[in-house]
Amino acid sequence: MTLGDPDTLTGGYLYHRRMAELAPEHAAELRFVSFPERPFPLPALSGGRVLRALRAQGPDVVVLDSIAAAFLAATPGRVRAPMVAMLHQPPGGIDHGPLRRALQAPLDRAAYRGAVRLLVASEPLADALAAQGFGDRVTVVPPGRDVARAAAGPPRDLRGGSRAALLCVGNWVARKGILDLLDAVARLPRGLVRLHLAGDEDAEPAYGAEVRRRLVRGDLDGRVVRHGRRPREEVAALYRDADVFVLPSVREPYGTVYGEAMAAGLPVVGWRAGNLPHLARHGREGLLADPGDLGGLAAAVATLAGDEPLRLRLAAAARRRAEGFPTWEQTADRFFTAVRAAATGPPSSGPPAARRMRRQR
Repeated sequence: MTLGDPDTLTGGYLYHRRMAELAPEHAAELRFVSFPERPFPLPALSGGRVLRALRAQGPDVVVLDSIAAAFLAATPGRVRAPMVAMLHQPPGGIDHGPLRRALQAPLDRAAYRGAVRLLVASEPLADALAAQGFGDRVTVVPPGRDVARAAAGPPRDLRGGSRAALLCVGNWVARKGILDLLDAVARLPRGLVRLHLAGDEDAEPAYGAEVRRRLVRGDLDGRVVRHGRRPREEVAALYRDADVFVLPSVREPYGTVYGEAMAAGLPVVGWRAGNLPHLARHGREGLLADPGDLGGLAAAVATLAGDEPLRLRLAAAARRRAEGFPTWEQTADRFFTAVRAAATGPPSSGPPAARRMRRQR
């Protein structure tokens, strides 16, 4: 059970699509039921229709996406199958202002109290849930590190005459820090880096408009390449051909793209915030700056762009560390083990029969 279009380009939606793709390998079938994408709290008005659609599927277990939790909690009636919640954000969300977070958080928690199990994407998120009284039901199931096979063709020259090609994979939303990155790049000497941006440019229209206005200023002329939304295979090719990954996000419950970049052998640069410090260590797999320190961010980028031996050393360390992150197949194994446990209840003395699991996201 989710919100809006399951093909939306974000880490959370990607997580669930990958689980749907891998479901047959786990004797499962995953289907999506969505609340309509409308301004908060209007999706809750469609709760009755969503519950009827859910019941018509006859699922063995329901998986509730955290972005739909508040709307389910506000819907009269109940889910009649065991429910597992899959959390990619803390109660109240991460992309909202303080008023909405204050209104949404109690609803999110109410929905999670009805779940048999809470699956979360990272240890920091598990800690946040434990502090709110859910620790005994939390299981960490992080996303996979592998993107896809890179699009066919020879490697491309992303540097464009500069000393290093920077890659940023992230939707244009305020917490991703795209404007901060552009300001940092503008501080660097011309010819040092070329920045490639991949992601949904219309994910947050007002912020996207700010980014576009910043891009046309003369200090960035010829220094930034926009790729927009790209298929997984093309994103994998960008990882393959870049030199450094940069995403100064202030809040990432996990940060799937950091893991993808490290698995591709890229040192990472970003704020010392969210889950990034748990993935990449400063001076070992990347360089981290304090949130808001544009000078520090620019210096980190300049250091890696200008010092190739250091860049290669951190790149190799990033790849080695990423080998300890799960693949999507391993994530699916953890995910479906937890979901199947919710569907079947306590183990019986005999081997459990394979059961149909239709995931409602």
